Amino acid sequence: MSSSIPEHLVLIAGRGAYPLELAASAKHQGVRRLSVIAFKKESDSELDRLADDIAWIHLGQYGAMLQALAASGACHAVMAGQITPTHLFTVRMDKPLLDLLARLPVRNADTIFSAVGEDLRKIGIELLPASQFMEQSMPAAGLLTRRAPTLEETQDITLGLKIAKTTSRLEIGQTVVLKRGTILAVEAFEGTDACIERAGDLGGPGAVIVKVARENHDMRFDIPVIGPRTLKGLKHIKAAVLAIEAGRAILLERDKTIQAADAMNLALVVLETGAHHAGT
Repeated sequence: MSSSIPEHLVLIAGRGAYPLELAASAKHQGVRRLSVIAFKKESDSELDRLADDIAWIHLGQYGAMLQALAASGACHAVMAGQITPTHLFTVRMDKPLLDLLARLPVRNADTIFSAVGEDLRKIGIELLPASQFMEQSMPAAGLLTRRAPTLEETQDITLGLKIAKTTSRLEIGQTVVLKRGTILAVEAFEGTDACIERAGDLGGPGAVIVKVARENHDMRFDIPVIGPRTLKGLKHIKAAVLAIEAGRAILLERDKTIQAADAMNLALVVLETGAHHAGT
């Protein structure tokens, strides 16, 4: 086992296929014991099968999460998977979580997760970059599908990349949807899927979607993720192009996702932006 791979890892799992793929990859790379902290009504029940031990807690029970991490005996943890955005406003928060939020003058994904990482460090747990276990799911630059973007779509990609880098730097969102030089939607708190749906309602078929990571992105959390679920939304609005960054986005269920893109005549493009440090 490589010295860079921990023998015992705790996976803090949100929703979707991402935590499942990371769990399988971590085991494949040499993690001998995988403990999982999963959230009721969010995380996939399939995690029960993949974990050596698992703690199911309610969203908002931050104190219980810290207790489970400390009790695990592990020295390393990783975060994977999203939480349904609206739940963050309806969940009942415990005092430790309220205290964490109270000490943050600005509340966004970066500040909140950085504070979580600091709390983990205080109890002797290092929060690892999720990219460490997902290298094979982070594609290099190039065209992944049969169809390439047209000249007009390529111009939209260039503009979308510029806009998305600006909005992500301002902590607004990482996804921009365009059509023929017009910005249809910019992702905000609603998330990528809702942003795409909103753009489809406004612009109809033929949209170009650009999804990026923030400048100086902390790869321990909130990495852009694309998978079959994303493709369903793109198919619904009859999108034309999806562009992501090389080495800075995770492509889940790669073969299935590319096949789905080809079936809907979508151009799936991985951009070389010069910002990444790892890829495949």
